[in-house]
Amino acid sequence: MQLIGMLDSPYVRRTAISLTLLDIPFEHRSLSVFSTFEQFKAINPVVKAPTLLCDDGSVLMDSSLILQWAEATHPQGRSLWPAPASLQAAFRAVGLALAACEKSVQIVYERNLRPPAAQHAPWLTRVQGQALAAYAALEAQIVALPTLFEAMAHPAITAAVCWQFTQTMLADEISAGDHPQLSALSKRLEQHSVFRQYLPDGPGVRPATD
Repeated sequence: MQLIGMLDSPYVRRTAISLTLLDIPFEHRSLSVFSTFEQFKAINPVVKAPTLLCDDGSVLMDSSLILQWAEATHPQGRSLWPAPASLQAAFRAVGLALAACEKSVQIVYERNLRPPAAQHAPWLTRVQGQALAAYAALEAQIVALPTLFEAMAHPAITAAVCWQFTQTMLADEISAGDHPQLSALSKRLEQHSVFRQYLPDGPGVRPATD
């Protein structure tokens, strides 16, 4: 299998880390949806990262769906989800992290791709508020359910990857000081060997530093 997309995408990075932890072999091809658009389009005409090119030639998209398929077809039945009793909390945590990440990406795209004269300040304010609300709720969940984030599983992985992306791109607006639990979680997981194997490499994104 081939995982297509650059590791400056938190969604690609989340997928690569999770597949590796599941012991599912794959080749990573670092193609950009911008600078290598035509190469990407030849693999997936939708040009969406991450793209998973399966062994039979089928193309899958969306990090959550790729990982759901990978776990469902894993020969050992391994999963990065917790026991059923904790699933609701785990789904909530991952949903909050992905929502915050989505809003962070929208802010970055609005500022970096749209001409300054065409940027809509009320829209940016609204999206930033949504990102802050999601991260505030996620911070509170870590405080309330710390054990949910102790295991190297989807809640911790997704929260850490999304927080790292936001802090790299929007640290002046979404303060680490206001989210000490998320910052500590990110710092801890970024030292893990699998996280270090897939550093967030790409234009405008650098690995977190102490």
